[in-house]
Amino acid sequence: MLRPVLATLFAASLVPAASAQAPQAAQAAQAPAADTPLIARAKLFGNPSKVAGSISPDGRWLSWIAPRDGVLNVWVAPVNKPDDARPLTAEKTRPIRSVFWSPDSKSLLFVNDKGGDENFLLYGVDVASGKQSVLTPFEKTRVQVINISRHVKDRILVGINNRDPRWHDVYSLDMKTGTLTLVQKNEGGYAGFVADEDLALRLATRTRPDGGSDYFRFVGGKVEETPVAQVGLDDSLTTSPLGFTTDGKTLYWNDSRGRDTAALVAQDVASGKATVVAQDARADIASGLFDVRTGSLQAYEVDFLRHEYVPVDKAIGADLDYLKRELKGDIQVRSRTDADDKWIVDLDPVSKPASTWLYDRKARRLTKLFTARPELEDAPLVPMFPQEIKARDGLNLVSYLSLPKAADPSGSGKAAHPVPLVLLVHGGPWARDSFGYRGYHQWLANRGYAVLSVNYRGSTGFGKTFIAKGDLQWGRKMHDDLLDAVDWAVRNGVTTPGQVAIMGGSYGGYATLAGMTFTPTTFACGVDIVGPSNLFTLLETIPPYWEAFKQQFYKRMGDPTTEEGRAMLKERSPLNYADKIVRPLLIGQGANDPRVNVRESDQIVAAMKAKDIPVTYVLFPDEGHGFARPVNNIAFNAVAENFLASCLKGRAEPIGAALQGSTAQVKAGAGFVSGLEQAAGAQ
Repeated sequence: MLRPVLATLFAASLVPAASAQAPQAAQAAQAPAADTPLIARAKLFGNPSKVAGSISPDGRWLSWIAPRDGVLNVWVAPVNKPDDARPLTAEKTRPIRSVFWSPDSKSLLFVNDKGGDENFLLYGVDVASGKQSVLTPFEKTRVQVINISRHVKDRILVGINNRDPRWHDVYSLDMKTGTLTLVQKNEGGYAGFVADEDLALRLATRTRPDGGSDYFRFVGGKVEETPVAQVGLDDSLTTSPLGFTTDGKTLYWNDSRGRDTAALVAQDVASGKATVVAQDARADIASGLFDVRTGSLQAYEVDFLRHEYVPVDKAIGADLDYLKRELKGDIQVRSRTDADDKWIVDLDPVSKPASTWLYDRKARRLTKLFTARPELEDAPLVPMFPQEIKARDGLNLVSYLSLPKAADPSGSGKAAHPVPLVLLVHGGPWARDSFGYRGYHQWLANRGYAVLSVNYRGSTGFGKTFIAKGDLQWGRKMHDDLLDAVDWAVRNGVTTPGQVAIMGGSYGGYATLAGMTFTPTTFACGVDIVGPSNLFTLLETIPPYWEAFKQQFYKRMGDPTTEEGRAMLKERSPLNYADKIVRPLLIGQGANDPRVNVRESDQIVAAMKAKDIPVTYVLFPDEGHGFARPVNNIAFNAVAENFLASCLKGRAEPIGAALQGSTAQVKAGAGFVSGLEQAAGAQ
């Protein structure tokens, strides 16, 4: 939500007031078939067995994230003896979710926060000794990794905002000693920095009053006063530098200036001449595979309906052809050695759990390392089907549909009969849904629901015009796109009117609240996870390190410093229409959320209670923007599936003891979800 630019049986009964009951559909959607085995929540949302596989730059070590005493930690193993794995970290509460190698292959680095506050600190753990160090030992600080070079082995560049929480100063971090040396004090209000492969700062970027960005060169260690590149608001989410070639002579960009979708552009640094090396009229070029020795582009990535690699180098084209032929599903190259002789490749078959493979390029040999969730190998997982849905104004909405097995026994993607549907709305809103295995799609489909995820206007990945069509359209045309997708699902026999729930996190939570208030009888019920209810207070409480991006928020959401903007924000805030809610609503919130402050959920719950409107509210005191701890995620989803079962008549695994061990606090409406009062009382 609001991420910086550059920058989840039995039918229970619900007991709310009569006005909050879901209506009877004119033609009732069929109940889910009981012969499809119910997949346990813990198998879908508990700890994976292993994830985030990587290979060290020197090719000697494998690493991954896996449970240790029930919490995700970092593990390492010799590349030729993966069964000899050992844990390197011993986190007891907060799971580690991101890990990467130091350039010298001697340590593994990871970031972690406290209770979801997103003040991420950088940690290092020595592979040989297992000694762990806090590399940025500061309070209320959020670290940024600016560059890790393949050629400078003894240090990396990081940004640290401990001097001024709004701005990150640049430091060189010595990998051997942990010493931080100031490289650039950020007194110019720069939003970010770009360094080359020698770790020399080459560009600084500063936000413009129009919400765009100016890029300034470093000359003689100082930032020039005149920008070398300018990016307006329309291009701000689709134009940014990717990095330099090893010799520093070429700078690659994602660049939508002068076109709609972002192309991959190579700019000659000396002359400034820019050459388009990859483009696709359907979608932005997201990234690519670059030669680990020279930094030159070898293949580019495009994600329209599905992710694909398009080679520009014949040698790597042969490797990609081999991988596509041998591995059935979508592939991602995740990690490569300095010698480029070994790769780590992820395989996503969608209807089977994802797996990770070691690819030996010289021997042209694949070795399976692990399956992320082996307990799902024989589970009744379902396919996902890309859809192109037309909005009322003709805009093309790339969407993804999953159907329960009973509704699509042949796996054709066409519903044999209508079933209840959950409209699952992504956050951001400047983000997107993509094709692949999704735990929420599998869970909801297994419970008997069709699941539809829509890239509404404002989503990224489909060009700058598509994004701009979402400007100032929170709760309006962005919401219309969701309604149009529901109409599509009804017309195509996926579901029936009155049998649709809306659910989402972050902006998806806002969309849920918008659905409950602006179109109060469209959805049978809603599940809001960390969604903003009041756009004024949302903008008042954004983290200080997003200072550089305030203008972009104002231009795309509404400007609270103008009378017109204030009127718009008031009009688009669901809190002001809480008295319109007539359908069941479930809210989940992390108390430490720095993006969508807990007040966002507290306010609308208080407004509903003041009007005697039923609402169920679950708060997690040790979580932030979403639920990172599996025990908490399982607890909330236990409540959610029993809530949905009462309104859509699908299946549900009883709540049972799901709340035990979690920090869930049921702040309101325990009696509206079957089994919740008993579960909360047993904590």
